[in-house]
Amino acid sequence: MRVLISSVGTRGDVQPAVALALEVGRLGHEVRMCVPPNFTDRVTSLGFEATPVGIEMRAPRAGAGLAAPAVIPDLITDQFDAIGSAADGCDLILGGGAHQYAARSIAELRGIPCVIAVYAPASLPSPDLAPPGQPAESEGVEANLRMWDDTRRSWNDRSLKRVNANRARLGLAPVNDVLDHILTDRPWLAADTTLGPSPSTPGMHVVQTGAWILPDSNGLAPELEAFINDGEPPVYLGFGSMPAAEGASRTLIDAARANGRRVILSQGWADLRPVDSAPDCIMVGDVNHHALFPRVATVVHHGGAGTMTAAARAGVAQVAVPMFGDQFYWGRRIRDLGIGSAVPFAGLSADALTSALREALEPPVAARASSVARSVTPDGAVVAARRLVEEHG
Repeated sequence: MRVLISSVGTRGDVQPAVALALEVGRLGHEVRMCVPPNFTDRVTSLGFEATPVGIEMRAPRAGAGLAAPAVIPDLITDQFDAIGSAADGCDLILGGGAHQYAARSIAELRGIPCVIAVYAPASLPSPDLAPPGQPAESEGVEANLRMWDDTRRSWNDRSLKRVNANRARLGLAPVNDVLDHILTDRPWLAADTTLGPSPSTPGMHVVQTGAWILPDSNGLAPELEAFINDGEPPVYLGFGSMPAAEGASRTLIDAARANGRRVILSQGWADLRPVDSAPDCIMVGDVNHHALFPRVATVVHHGGAGTMTAAARAGVAQVAVPMFGDQFYWGRRIRDLGIGSAVPFAGLSADALTSALREALEPPVAARASSVARSVTPDGAVVAARRLVEEHG
């Protein structure tokens, strides 16, 4: 079987797709990938044929944000072209993430199956959950359904015309609702069942596989090892592939110091840097979370699914600082599970983060994080690969 796996976005979107690709390959099947241009070299080095799709989601310049919604219509046409070309000779297309505007259409054109997988329960329309990007707590079923109606209209306003224009040039009939078309009536949920249980989804049959975790055998740098060993477990602070306003480094470091903790500061796309030369802070670049997180006292992060899952597996308390999308959902799950707290980035201050960190550092929270870790499964990509082959191989 020849499988095409498509992924768009940042590293948090691409890494799960690569994890699945590796497992499908281990089962003896050929895998091709469509990934953003800045990931093609990495994917090729792993032995997969890689086709660039979309734009390079790299660290923004000073004062700039991530890709603006205004560019999405152009990216839709690009997806149709890139996936259409890469799918030649394939037996199945799997799209990772909700923004797979072309995968199902190309599969329909070629008469092959299509599987769409999302990485957070909040990506699935449900009366149980507010849609991604809603920082407020859910106000109940009726409120959630109203928000999902607004979300559908937003998706259609932004992309329905372009999706149907591309379907028309392929000789395919128009669709009425972009989100329903993308997700299908049988989406896969690549999230851990303890951390992100599947919500009720009327009209859908959700297949939950567990989180797709990319193995990482890299060790920690000697200077980081020495820093960790030179005192009490430090606090990890980092926002991954998210930007942040100037002054965020000061806010993060001040909050850790107010709790008497040393700091491992992840530079990331926010370009976080130490605010002075004090020996209680060390800056790191890309680092193996699976090796690092069990060695820290608390993980402060942006609320991405991958980072949240890595910290939960490590049995360490967390503080989420969500900015957009499903990050708010994961922040709520951290609180609901009793493994930490959350401070929305819009309300981030040294005082607010100091309080949240103090809560996360309490012994009962640490004990709860350790307990939850025992129920987090690491083999979601293996489960998904086997199911993919059993159902479509």
